Amino acid sequence: MNKPLILVVEDDAPVRNLMTTTLKTNDYRYLVAVNGESAILEASSHNPDIVLLDLGLPDMDGVQVIKKIRTWSNMPIIVISARSEDSDKIEALDAGADDYLTKPFSVEELLARLRVTQRRLAYMTAEVVSAGAVFENGKLRVDYAGGCAYLDGQELHLTPIEYKLLCLLSKNVGKVLTHTYITQNIWGRSWDNDVASLRVFMATLRKKLEAEPDSPQYIQTHIGVGYRMMKVE
Repeated sequence: MNKPLILVVEDDAPVRNLMTTTLKTNDYRYLVAVNGESAILEASSHNPDIVLLDLGLPDMDGVQVIKKIRTWSNMPIIVISARSEDSDKIEALDAGADDYLTKPFSVEELLARLRVTQRRLAYMTAEVVSAGAVFENGKLRVDYAGGCAYLDGQELHLTPIEYKLLCLLSKNVGKVLTHTYITQNIWGRSWDNDVASLRVFMATLRKKLEAEPDSPQYIQTHIGVGYRMMKVE
């Protein structure tokens, strides 16, 4: 079985060469883009399985690339950037990125992030094939087989991580899921950065799901512990 097709979006030649050499050595197929415009073109033309995206591109900010891709695809996007401020990470994740790796990074960590994303892709594919049920809770409807969710009859436009969070919570309705349990199921690991990312994704999911986020009807926060989807009559 072929390994996933990776789109590398990086304008810095030494970093790009390190990434492509690593991919080639580990038998990954890859494409290369050196700016935002070519990244969008390659993504739309070749539909890669995973995108490795630098934010500091010469023609546009990488966040714009994320937003553009998210208008038509849920392909996993791993940001690889020298920007290490929490605000930069939050902006990228909020725009639709699935993961964030800070430069300088080790080859081993890059490969680990790719393996985690591969496992998540395989899990989601298997889940779609095996799932045939539709979850209904109040005005919320999740079509597992169709890979979509609706609120009061209107489709929710969710990022891949938001949808996966919604599925995880809905399949455990009434149960409190700890931060560790959720991050291990979403990212395949549980690091401090993942808990911070989880809070961002939960906030964006709530904005789309709750009429009044400050008085949640569907998702309840258990401070310091985790989250629970409440049963709505």
